[in-house]
Amino acid sequence: MIPRTLFDADLEGFRDSVRKFLEQEAAPYHEQWEKDGQVSRELWTKAGELGFLCATMPEEYGGVGADFRYSAVIHEEISRAGLSGIGWGLHSDIVAPYILHYGSEAQKQHYLPKLASGEMIGAIAMTEPGAGSDLQGVKTNAIKNGEHYVLNGSKTFITNGQLADVVIVVAKTDPKEGAKGTSLFIVESAWAGFEKGQNLNKVGMKAQDTSELFFQDVKIPETHLLGSNEGQGFFQLMQELPAERLQVALTAVAAAEAAWEWTLAYVKDRKAFGKPVAAFQNTRFKMAEMKADITAARVFVDRCLELHLEKKLDVTTAAMLKQWTTDLQCKVMDECVQLHGGYGYMWEYPIARAWADSRVQRIYAGTNEIMKEIVARSF
Repeated sequence: MIPRTLFDADLEGFRDSVRKFLEQEAAPYHEQWEKDGQVSRELWTKAGELGFLCATMPEEYGGVGADFRYSAVIHEEISRAGLSGIGWGLHSDIVAPYILHYGSEAQKQHYLPKLASGEMIGAIAMTEPGAGSDLQGVKTNAIKNGEHYVLNGSKTFITNGQLADVVIVVAKTDPKEGAKGTSLFIVESAWAGFEKGQNLNKVGMKAQDTSELFFQDVKIPETHLLGSNEGQGFFQLMQELPAERLQVALTAVAAAEAAWEWTLAYVKDRKAFGKPVAAFQNTRFKMAEMKADITAARVFVDRCLELHLEKKLDVTTAAMLKQWTTDLQCKVMDECVQLHGGYGYMWEYPIARAWADSRVQRIYAGTNEIMKEIVARSF
């Protein structure tokens, strides 16, 4: 098989540590978290103590100053184990970088150490009921009033929504403008007028808290604007989205690899017509096809990870990566369910959960139709 040259012995040692932590502290409880609709806060604080949160943050802000390969390991191990309720990826590698890259020194000093320790849990509120992937169509507004902004509007499908203490909110500071009127704000969930709606009942990722958020005359201090001036929000979003889409791709391929391994073990053990299912040509060919596709996806992901480390991963390449790997993930999950037969449709089998969890990957971080549009615009 093609070796992963980006991951040296130190990183593989780190991978072992993450895997053991998840096996001990998450896997035994994930079924209960699915019933609860969220993971325990205790898991977050334990992860913070071990440096598994905000690993790429500089040490002066509470992180360990690691490069993104360490984050990639964490994303892959969570996905490989089917622990879809754990929202560390969004917290550590989407929310925290917005503050690191665009926040004031006071914002960084106040929020980043608390995110790194797990004292605070982060979310980002982009999607709205009527806008979906169209970030220029955001209706939530934040109007300047003296030394405050007054925030009104609503968001939906917000990952970490129930547990979040701090939320990056996308809002219009000039509703008459499109992209140029968009700004980002750091908003705390304890502020008056901020309400969390119900924990949404999803098809998959049942342990991942996903919520509606409502803002009614929320007073935001002007110091909580992210960036030096209003109207920078859309640019900030576009700069950070490639990293988010790389993260989705990392989890997609890791999940596909795990599903392939589970299925291989199953078809070798399961018998039909007096012989193992793996002995049938159709099974062997399906497994071979998936192995080739997953290997190609792994090489594509690792090359994009390398580009990201070099700060060269562009919007178009990230869009291609996200679209292709998540389409493949769903294809692999469907094939693996089929090879499991009726048992593949039973919730007690990991492949059933993985199949249900996979479908949303083609929707969030920009739908795959939007990804194709981004690529088409580059022609």
